[in-house]
Amino acid sequence: MKGVKKQDLPSKPCLVCGRPFTWRKKWEKVWDEVKFCSERCRRSKGNAPDAR
Repeated sequence: MKGVKKQDLPSKPCLVCGRPFTWRKKWEKVWDEVKFCSERCRRSKGNAPDAR
């Protein structure tokens, strides 16, 4: 993803808070598996409202 502008990076909504978060280099190989925007949201995933 070298040479890509920040606003052109992929994003998706967090399953807990619903806020959109964007792709990060450290998630390059696991982007499809990333579901939460932060550690705080990941820890509180049991309290999340159903997204479906």
